[in-house]
Parts: sequence; C-alpha cells; structure tokens
Amino acid sequence: MVLVLGVSAGSSGARAILAHSDQPHLPPIDCCAVRRRPGAGVDEAVFEVIRRMSLSAQQRDELIASTAVTCRSAEHAEIVRRAAGRRRLTVVDEPLAQLRYLRFTGRLPDSGSVLLYDLGSAGLTLTQVDCRADAVLGSDHGSCPGGDDYDALLRNRLAHVGVRADRAVVRRHREELSSARVVTATDPRTGARAVLTHSDLADLLTDGVRDSASAVEQLIERTGTRPIALVLVGGCARSPIVREELAATFDLPIVHDPEPEHVSARGAVLLAAERPSGDVHIPHLRTDPIPAPPVPARRGRWKLVTAAAVTLALGVTVAGLLAFGREAPRESEHGSTPTLVIPPVIQTPYAPPAPPN
Repeated sequence: MVLVLGVSAGSSGARAILAHSDQPHLPPIDCCAVRRRPGAGVDEAVFEVIRRMSLSAQQRDELIASTAVTCRSAEHAEIVRRAAGRRRLTVVDEPLAQLRYLRFTGRLPDSGSVLLYDLGSAGLTLTQVDCRADAVLGSDHGSCPGGDDYDALLRNRLAHVGVRADRAVVRRHREELSSARVVTATDPRTGARAVLTHSDLADLLTDGVRDSASAVEQLIERTGTRPIALVLVGGCARSPIVREELAATFDLPIVHDPEPEHVSARGAVLLAAERPSGDVHIPHLRTDPIPAPPVPARRGRWKLVTAAAVTLALGVTVAGLLAFGREAPRESEHGSTPTLVIPPVIQTPYAPPAPPN
C-alpha cells in the first residue's frame, strides 16, 4: 500500500495524518500534533511532525510516497516552501484541502456557496466558497476568541480560586467540558481543588460565538451571496456548545465533521495522493462590481484642438508660398529668369487623433 502524509500548518502549530492514499477518511495509520514554540517559525512544527511520521513509516518498513502541507496564508506558505529546500512536498491552500475532504465525505452540496467557519486554537477564520467552482468568494478573520483564548480564561478562573494549572491541563479540562458536566481541577503543588462546570465553559463560548455574528454577516454582505450552509471546521467546532450556539445564532444549516480539527490534514492526504509535488492554489472569484470606465480627461479635447490648429497653420504656409511664386518677377537685372524652388508638399492620409488615455 502507498502511504501519503497530510499536514495542516497554523499559527498554533502543526497536525499530521499518515494514511493510505485511498483511505483518508478511515482511522489513520498514525497521527500527531506539535504545538508551536513561542518565537519559533511555523515551519519548525511542520517539519517536526513530518520527521515523526517518517520515523513511524520506517518502523513499518514502508515509505511515504508524497507529502502535502496546507497553509492558511501566503506568508506561511512561503516560509514552508523555503524551509523545505529540495524536499518534495505539495503546498496547498487550506480552504481547498477542506473542500476536497468534505466533498469526498459527501458533506458538501454540488452547487451554491457555503461558509467555512474555522474556529481553531488561534482564532476564527471565515471563508465563503463556491461549491461548483471550488473557488473563494471572500474571506475574513473574525474577532471571536480561539481555543488558546478560552484556555487562558479558564486558567485565570482557576487561579482566582487558588488553583494553578499549566496550559496542557487546562486545555484537557476544556475539551472534557464539551461533553462532561463537571470537571475537578487540582493544583499539583498545593493539592488545592476547584470545580469547573459545563455552564462555566458555555458562558465563555456563547459570548465568543455571538461576537462572530457580525463578522459573518459582513462577509456575506461583501460577497453579495447568501450561503446555503455553515460548515464548521477547527478544533473548537468539536464542542456541542459551539454548534448549538451557532445553530441558534444563524438561520443556516450547520454542517460539521466528527473530527473537525483533522479536516485540513485529511484533505491534504487526498491532495498528496493526487500531486506528488508542487503548489495547489484555490482560485478567487471576483464578486465586487466592475468599475465604470473613467470619464475622458479634459485635456483630451485640447489635444484634438491643437492638432487641428497645426494642420491649419501648415495649410496657410503652403498657400503663401504658392502665391509668392506666381507674383515674383520673371527676369532679374542680369536678364536671366529666376527659378523659384518650392519644396514639395508631402501628402499624408488623414488619421484621426488617438483617443485619450
């Protein structure tokens, strides 16, 4: 079997899925996620997950035939491309990978547009896409907090009651509260305990989702196209609280994958199988009105008047020369007949002045 590797790169780190080329939707052969170190470039986490998955394949006596990395921005794509050097990999626009996998699983319509609501660790990214053309109509970054922001809020709440917890522990508690009603947090140094409830997390998430409503409406207004569905991707979309609040806020069907945080990497697996190397970009459709042609500048008419004046002056000059030739004396004082030499007039066809720029 041929192994392919799909990697999703983001501001918070990278996630990788190792799978067979024709089975991206099945449980992966292996997977991993690496958080981005403070101050490190996005490429560090990307090539760390590639290294880990390469070792995993070698332990199975198999090789990775191709690798695809999804990037959310052109800046991240350029960083990954430079760091890759001579390594063969495919750099993919993240929305294209998401579309490819969601279509593969039958969760996207064949026509109309959908709005990708990507709520991950670093925040919210909105992308409206045309399903028939696989093209972007518009995109924006919403002000809705991301997973890291919610972790910080929960961490502060625990610290307020005397319980200190590191980022990884708080993140685990947040994920547990998506389904559990109560979670007990314990300070490993002092033994102090605090209870976090499902309602505590719901209060935080609800406010954030409501704040994103204006960004969604502004994007729809800018594209001029009403989406037929809201598609949830990103780790925070796993939370039932987020899905329920979005369904209550927007009058749109909600579409989501059971593992929304893996959608980008699984789409990269599909694209890695199709293209062993090179870049894959998603086209952008122009939706803003085409501006009217500019009104010709006033100086264009002066060009026309100037050309007519020059033509008239040349005509008067030639007529004067001809009249002078007819009135000149036929004999000079030496009795010779002077000869008047008139320069030839070169006739050129008339060409209308060029239209103004």
